[in-house]
Amino acid sequence: MAIQCGIVGLPNVGKSTLFNALTSNEAEASNYPFCTIDPNVGIVNVPDPRLKALSDKYQTDREVPTTVEFVDIAGLVKGASKGEGLGNQFLGNIRACDAVAHVVRCFEEDNIVHVHGAVNPLHDIDIIDTELILKDVDSVDKRITALHKLVRANDKDAKAETAVMEQLRAHLDGGKPARTFERDDLSAPWIKMLQLLTDKPVMYIANTDEQGARQSNALVDAVRARAAEEGAVVIPICAKIESEIAVLEPDDRALFLADLGMEEPGLDTVIRKAYELLGLITFFTAGKKETRAWTVRRNAKAPQAAGVIHTDFEKGFIRAEVMAYVDWERLGSEQAVKDAGLYRVEGKEYVVKDGDIMYFRFNV
Repeated sequence: MAIQCGIVGLPNVGKSTLFNALTSNEAEASNYPFCTIDPNVGIVNVPDPRLKALSDKYQTDREVPTTVEFVDIAGLVKGASKGEGLGNQFLGNIRACDAVAHVVRCFEEDNIVHVHGAVNPLHDIDIIDTELILKDVDSVDKRITALHKLVRANDKDAKAETAVMEQLRAHLDGGKPARTFERDDLSAPWIKMLQLLTDKPVMYIANTDEQGARQSNALVDAVRARAAEEGAVVIPICAKIESEIAVLEPDDRALFLADLGMEEPGLDTVIRKAYELLGLITFFTAGKKETRAWTVRRNAKAPQAAGVIHTDFEKGFIRAEVMAYVDWERLGSEQAVKDAGLYRVEGKEYVVKDGDIMYFRFNV
């Protein structure tokens, strides 16, 4: 599924270090702006202990996790909305993504230059938000201009849409992102059509030092306060440590995490939150030959889930046999779920839930 989370931020905040740790790729990470020009794309396995539990129980021959795509987008600078620092290209890369992971620097380090000379995460967030908002204002203005022509032709729908766009324009002028603009069933499609940069869901990744990742610090707390105003998520990590953890062998990794007092790498949380931010959920198929995690969009129906496995499954869908992972885990086996009357047969209107274990019946 071509659903991507873009990693954005100012230059030298740790985006490429984070991306490399996530994907174990070698995107260039250097101490100067614009070392990333073309976006790097990495496909990352989504850590999910449910998959291993199913695989172990079914004694499966092959275990296949689901994945999420991350895009390392070059650092934006002030003036990007007007083309500064290859801004048009970078903003276009953000537009192509479905969600945004905004990396902000929350650590002091004299050897790593800050593009604005001082570490101030809220100022950094304001710079990025301003550039994205300015670009969105351009998009809204172009739509309003086009609508005015339709209004002059007495198009009633155009009049209603113009009123919404003017309200949205005022909202953006107030420095507020489009995602916080209230909409109803009528206006939502009009706004969605514009593909506004600030309408994408966002999480903040506070790149801090080891102590900040464990116990927080004033810089991380400031980002948390800003995120709370927007209803956004904040994940504090130390990208430097995460990059060291990422290249360790499993046994060494476990020891290193134990020494740090961590149950799992911080990047696991980043991956899962990105997956959630993208509006994705996981269902499973399990058996001796293969146990696999599959990705669907939230609120997908059973035939759509079948189509993720194979288009013929969706075309010839008859029914889905479903059990919830929580029931399977609690009762201990598929047969026990059946004996408890919790193994269900669902039709075309069934909405898939995260953790469903599914088997599909279909006509060829």
